[in-house]
Amino acid sequence: MVAIPDSVKPWLDSPEFATIATLLPDGRPHLSVVWVARDGDDLLVSTVKGRRKHLNLLADPRATVLVSPKDNPYSYVEVRGTATMTEEGGRELIDRLCNEYTGAERYTMDDGTDNVRVVVRITPDKVVTLQR
Repeated sequence: MVAIPDSVKPWLDSPEFATIATLLPDGRPHLSVVWVARDGDDLLVSTVKGRRKHLNLLADPRATVLVSPKDNPYSYVEVRGTATMTEEGGRELIDRLCNEYTGAERYTMDDGTDNVRVVVRITPDKVVTLQR
């Protein structure tokens, strides 16, 4: 495991939008803008079981997350790593992220659906930063 530098942890601990890259079945990259949280040196992202990110990570767990803070857009942290997934805590994570990013207590976009929330945990293999 690789450590995330302390100097960029504030970007991962605040509501900065992130982009996650996974691999499509044909090997091309698939990018999605996501909310992200940090748990130690791991990153947490929420998705729905059966959606493209989930299916991509089931087939190939390699993922990259990029955050470029809105108040310093020429800087970034890129976390490349391996993803593991669990349904446990899925609802709690999306509600927590929704609160941090929007101020709402609950993520309501899944209400009334049969969506199953999944926690994607990305453990870093490599971390690249550019700080200006």
